[in-house]
Amino acid sequence: MSLKIRLSRGGAKKRAFYRIVVADARMPRDGRFVEKIGTFDPLKAKDDAGRLVLDQEKAKAWLAKGAQPTDRVLRLLDGLGLAKREARSNPLKAKPKKKAQERAAAAAAAAAKAAEAPAA
Repeated sequence: MSLKIRLSRGGAKKRAFYRIVVADARMPRDGRFVEKIGTFDPLKAKDDAGRLVLDQEKAKAWLAKGAQPTDRVLRLLDGLGLAKREARSNPLKAKPKKKAQERAAAAAAAAAKAAEAPAA
């Protein structure tokens, strides 16, 4: 049984509130879980103590047992110093796609043509 430490959504529409739970990876997001280890309220200020409430001992124990945190939970655990999150960098994703490159090349060509026309 592979376990995940993940967020389970609660709260009203557009007023999200999450429980941090340890659950079987095959269970649905808000479905059955093994244990609740904390809460996360993204609507609170980042420096508010109630934004992230986590039983750190239970989190350490589950990590030691092999539970895999999801990306968002890993980011939260990294903020508390419980787990190390690798920095992500994908420089190719920031590059413009083919059509945007073609438009930029056409605009540069038009600007060069306009720049040399008054000189002549």
